Amino acid sequence: MGETLGTLGSAMAAFMFLWAMFQQYVPRDLRRHIEKYYQRLVKYFYPYNEITVHEYSRDRFMRNEVYTAIETYLSTNNAVQAKRLKADTAKNNQSLVLTIDDHQEIEDEFEGAKLWCASSTISAGTPTFNMYGQSDEKRLYRLTFHKKHRDLITNKYLHHVLNEGKEINSRTRQRKLYTNHGSMWSSVVFDHPATFQTLAMEAEKKREIIEDLISFSRAKEFYARIGKAWKRGYLLYGPPGTGKSTMIAAMANLLHYDVYDLELTAVRDNTELRRLLIQVPSKSIIVIEDIDCSLDLTGQRKKKEKVKEPTEEEEKDPNKKQGKGEDAEQGKTSKVTLSGLLNFIDGLWSASNGERLVVFTTNYIEKLDPALIRRGRMDKHIELSYCSFESFKVLAWNYLLLEAHHLFDKIEILLGEIKVTPADVAEHLMPKTIESDSETSLNSLIQGLEMAKKEAALKTKEEEDKEESKSAIEDE
Repeated sequence: MGETLGTLGSAMAAFMFLWAMFQQYVPRDLRRHIEKYYQRLVKYFYPYNEITVHEYSRDRFMRNEVYTAIETYLSTNNAVQAKRLKADTAKNNQSLVLTIDDHQEIEDEFEGAKLWCASSTISAGTPTFNMYGQSDEKRLYRLTFHKKHRDLITNKYLHHVLNEGKEINSRTRQRKLYTNHGSMWSSVVFDHPATFQTLAMEAEKKREIIEDLISFSRAKEFYARIGKAWKRGYLLYGPPGTGKSTMIAAMANLLHYDVYDLELTAVRDNTELRRLLIQVPSKSIIVIEDIDCSLDLTGQRKKKEKVKEPTEEEEKDPNKKQGKGEDAEQGKTSKVTLSGLLNFIDGLWSASNGERLVVFTTNYIEKLDPALIRRGRMDKHIELSYCSFESFKVLAWNYLLLEAHHLFDKIEILLGEIKVTPADVAEHLMPKTIESDSETSLNSLIQGLEMAKKEAALKTKEEEDKEESKSAIEDE
């Protein structure tokens, strides 16, 4: 036994020495020819084919969907074969998801054909740029199977794995809330509890929005038939505190979409904006909140300021002139233009991935450029206004579990006389102490509404007095 191991060791050492000599002294062109014919020889005697699936493709910023599907499929159906696994939390942090660790091989069988799938990592020459960060390693899966099963594997097995993987992902994945840092997205778990059932809004209006959203999510063939990108724009507008952000959370929970909260002021220019867009996958909601405050994109296009003539001192010293220009450039944190944003919404690049919603919110719709919110860009305009009595009843059930109360009639009258937001109503209904009951909360709301009514009347009287004073001065 010892002699056998010694002989084997000597043979290995001799092979490594000859291989090193081959790599060092044989010219590159000659090595290429030798390796070429070696591969042909191996192909002639080796009865197996291989398919390599990389985590990231060369021409894409996003993760390869086939790689993700294979990872999910194997981890769900064949993880018991692996000796090393990676653990992560599943949907709602209620359980663990185990995936196959690197450098593990799994055996699978499909319609009588056996194949082996190995996970590997290789060192990359340059860092990989993608929405999940940068890494000097490239991960891949290598599928190995007998060449007689080539048609079965390529035509049926890979499609089976892709469909199974997507279905498993949709059931177990955690939905994420993304925000942008430069041209990259980072995320946290999206765990907002808002639903349309708890949304303070008239029932008929809620039903209309729900039907519109569900109809969109099932309209892939319709959009393909009419020749439009599978996306839809929603403009949510109304006073502060009327539930625009809560509406977005309810939309995401209804459709099980991820949310991409785009901060325009953190985007350097139109190119970076486009790069962020193509990273957003299907089943996503792209949100720009308070778009009237995000950048100088509101109202009519402003004329460029006149360029000041250089002073005599700046003419003599070019460095001062250059420094002045650099200071002005640094003062502009973002170069995103209205044109770039319009292309982001419905330009050619907006069709890079289907099944996406684009949602704008604003407190002042009149400030927005008409080109930004026209139909075709913002397809559906939804006004979220002050609290009606029907909206109040939703809040009363959410906060107090009340469907009826003798104080409701008084509250209905007050809500018809004064404008108050659902956020203000909810604050009064929120229990402030352990001993608080529904009667206390409703009385607090009534007091708040009566006070708001008095303040509104006082404000109206002050405005009337100012108008009378102004008229008297003009008459004199």
